[in-house]
Amino acid sequence: MGDKSTITTQEKSFGFHTRSVHAGSRPDPATGARALPIFQTTSYVFENSESAAAYFNLQEYGNTYSRIMNPTVAAFEERLANLDGGVGAVAFASGLAAQSATFFTMLNPGDHVIASAALYGGSVTQLKHLFRKLSVELDFVDPDNLDAWRGALRENTKLLFAETIGNPGGNVLDIQAVADIAHAHATPLMVDNTFATPYLNRPLEWGADIVVYSATKFLGGHGTSIAGAVIESGEFDWSNGRFPVIAEPSPAYHGLAFHETFGTFGFLMKLRAETLRDLGAALSPFNAFLIAQGLETLPLRMKQHVSNARAVAEFLSNHQQVDRVSYPGLRSSPYLALVDKYLPKGPGAVFCFDIVGGRAAGLAFIESLTLFSHLANVGDAKSLVIHPASTTHRQLSEPELTAAGIGPGTIRLSVGIEDSDDLIWDLAQGLEAAAARGLERVED
Repeated sequence: MGDKSTITTQEKSFGFHTRSVHAGSRPDPATGARALPIFQTTSYVFENSESAAAYFNLQEYGNTYSRIMNPTVAAFEERLANLDGGVGAVAFASGLAAQSATFFTMLNPGDHVIASAALYGGSVTQLKHLFRKLSVELDFVDPDNLDAWRGALRENTKLLFAETIGNPGGNVLDIQAVADIAHAHATPLMVDNTFATPYLNRPLEWGADIVVYSATKFLGGHGTSIAGAVIESGEFDWSNGRFPVIAEPSPAYHGLAFHETFGTFGFLMKLRAETLRDLGAALSPFNAFLIAQGLETLPLRMKQHVSNARAVAEFLSNHQQVDRVSYPGLRSSPYLALVDKYLPKGPGAVFCFDIVGGRAAGLAFIESLTLFSHLANVGDAKSLVIHPASTTHRQLSEPELTAAGIGPGTIRLSVGIEDSDDLIWDLAQGLEAAAARGLERVED
């Protein structure tokens, strides 16, 4: 028999499923409650005057006010950072709040950002209008073209930004290659990993420096709560001379230099202690509780999401009423090699297809569905459908829609965790209704 003492004292590296359930949370020491408690409080009693002053001077780390930190929110942050392999996380009231806070934390007027042209429409709109107000320069590039990334670099480029899986075109980012381009320019790469989740891909392991999420989607998984999060690798050198807003003394904290003082946690500390404090987009404790609950079943749900998405994509790709299916997991996809490298468990469950008959056929299709809900969200346990050109990406120009892979007849599906046979039945009867609508138009 083996040495039991050796076995029991060895440091255990827990698996993803176990960490999804346990990371960031332990039985409450005051009550013994096993579920994560909801600390529904605005503020906290200080031990004494000296401790209170130390908290506000960032000389000690502790709870001061729930706009900045809260124990329930902290548990969610710790769990997500653990799953993503980051040094820490900061949660926000929404995914777009998480993005904008990241920009505010690292950028100065006159800086330049390069972003994928295949981003979610809300992100494109945010970057275009927010950066104009902040006097930050912006270029969109084809995320599939590495030369386009290189060619857009300038002396004042301070960030490269893309999505692991483009929304809704399904572009799969060559994370390692784009990270190398960014790092050769002493610039961080920020990746929106909403569609992949840390179960399917962890961009930090491929060289990304910052990961952002709309936790509203697959992380929560049930369409109940809006939330966002930022995770950092802790490996980017913010004191390389190009990021004075992080490296130089901060007037907001009497000359405190965040990167010098906090090292690995410098960026996240500034993100929390200054940006979250000042912009105020705090995640509520109750929403943090619900998202943390969602993380407990994330790997189980993602397996079903991906399995169903494959079945649905294959069905649609063989249907005469469908022109094109942009699911990167299909054998015909130009992204198949990147899927094999970065997304071996599957390329998510959100994708688009083009229906024969254009916008009129698309509307008839959507209105005929039974199980798929017509609404502006993705990543729900329930299957969802929408027409991007008239809703989520409505603010984009025609060239921007084309760059994002969206046509007049493009339909976006978020495939849920129902029985795949039932989902295919629903899509089949919707396509029949769309075809019938087309025949009616021809006869008229």
